[in-house]
Amino acid sequence: MALVSLNGVALAYDVPLFAGVNLQIEPGERLCLLGRNGAGKSSLLRILTGELHPDDGVLHWQPHTRVALLSQDVPETLAGTIRDVVAAAVPEQKTGPPVVDIVLSKMQLSPDADFPTLSVGMKRRALLARALATEPDLLLLDEPTNHLDIDAILWLEEFLLKRRGALLFITHDRALTRTLATRILEIDRGRLFNWNCDYPTYLQRREAQLEAEQAQQGQFDQRLKEEEAWLRQGVRARRTRNEGRVRALLRMREERRRMRQGVGGVRAKLQQSEKSSKRVITVQDLRFGYDDRPIVDGFTTEILRGDKICLLGPNGAGKTTLLRLLLGELTPQAGRVKHGLRLQVAYFDQMRAQLDEDKTVFDSVANGSDRVDVDGKTKHVFAYLQDFLFTKEKAMNKVAVLSGGERNRLLLAKLFTMPANVLALDEPTNDLDAETLDVLEATLVTFSGTVLLVSHDRTFLDNVATATIAFDGSGGVKEYIGGYSDWQRQQPAPDASPSKKPRAVSSASTGPLSDDTPRSRPRKLSYKEGRELDQLPEHIDQLETEIQQLQASLSSPDTYTNGTDVSAVQTRLAEAETELNQSLARWEQLEEVRSA
Repeated sequence: MALVSLNGVALAYDVPLFAGVNLQIEPGERLCLLGRNGAGKSSLLRILTGELHPDDGVLHWQPHTRVALLSQDVPETLAGTIRDVVAAAVPEQKTGPPVVDIVLSKMQLSPDADFPTLSVGMKRRALLARALATEPDLLLLDEPTNHLDIDAILWLEEFLLKRRGALLFITHDRALTRTLATRILEIDRGRLFNWNCDYPTYLQRREAQLEAEQAQQGQFDQRLKEEEAWLRQGVRARRTRNEGRVRALLRMREERRRMRQGVGGVRAKLQQSEKSSKRVITVQDLRFGYDDRPIVDGFTTEILRGDKICLLGPNGAGKTTLLRLLLGELTPQAGRVKHGLRLQVAYFDQMRAQLDEDKTVFDSVANGSDRVDVDGKTKHVFAYLQDFLFTKEKAMNKVAVLSGGERNRLLLAKLFTMPANVLALDEPTNDLDAETLDVLEATLVTFSGTVLLVSHDRTFLDNVATATIAFDGSGGVKEYIGGYSDWQRQQPAPDASPSKKPRAVSSASTGPLSDDTPRSRPRKLSYKEGRELDQLPEHIDQLETEIQQLQASLSSPDTYTNGTDVSAVQTRLAEAETELNQSLARWEQLEEVRSA
């Protein structure tokens, strides 16, 4: 027997969100609710908790069914210890150690920790404990992985797989959905679709449905077009014997008018600036920490143009701190961070501090104008915002009323108007729907510049990252080739000997020599070599620019018709490429001496 049944449920704010929703949730099911940002997913969860009343339709609950919700946001008014916060939500007859302390133990939470001082990730874990302590028959989770690190997400997956009871969850985490969901629900254009299958099967069936829908829509439009052409033939079409056909045409027009079109997809284009130098960021023996806690200790690496680098580690390990060190926003306590030439950075802040709550969506992007420059073209702000799924009505709303996903989309829209060859993205995937994530992934993969990325979205990292800088939480930082799955595969087995551990690309405790390799006394750079090393980056950059110009010249048809000495251009190109390779080798040689 179903825990809850929804029949004909409808909800509207300024515009209809959904109508005619029918749904049954059975005991033990794990349902994932999908849909575009703003489609009404969170509102449907609030209807199930009774916090929100539908405009139409009825809910029928099995008697004595308990339901609990973990919402996206952390309430700012909660105070006291974790035990206080959790116990406050438990019915009086269920309070006490047998319920609260058992749940806290399972959730690996310290009962006496002060809730307001916790990180966002730990606060959400405590709020999940509060929901579980009520022993709900139906657990509702709204973006449960937001602000959780990889370890916490993996723990949550395992916990929810073992938990008895029904689960309905909203998430942008495709890996979580693939692991947990036994059934998929989707809100699309005001209707709730039920896909009685797991997530991979849903993706296949959804693609087939969209193709069939497009074909059917094409047939309808063609028939309407033919009927409109028939009506325009003149008076003969209005004779009595044709009145039925005219009425049918009018009904088709009304059906076409009422037909809710797909909202389309985000169309994102980056405003790329001129190319940076090949070496974007050079890090040498970097050290930084707070009090006695090291964030990075002796980290060395080199980030090149086109790299897509992911920073991975537990919450509090220092990912955002390292990102700010790499960008030059923080000064190292030891070592150095050296930037290449012509760097233009666009920064995506996970706290969305760049958005003014009192501004409208339009003003947040417009910067006092009604036009923006995107990809070398001028575009009206309304048209640009439509590329990010903001209608004219939405564009005039204040930022304060936007959902989490809509705020992230707005921040991306604002970010992409800034000319940049380096993108620094701190948790950009939070609250975004799957379609927008796909577009963001494709945009970053095709971006010719450099990307520095902090994220715990495993699928996103696998699809975007070319390398991963991973924290171990104690100042150890290592670099691995590839994304999350590649990093996971390179982790040593529990009984692996030190010699079998993956060697860091650069770290204070590792290097090209093993511990038992005899080391000669390191020599210092001479004054002349130091001057040479300081001048090499600019010389390398000049060579790269010249090579690009020579290649462009040889690619132009005019070069072969305007009397240009093609042979001389080809010769100089070969010389410049040789000189560049030699300069790069010399730069690496001198850097190695300086860092010894």
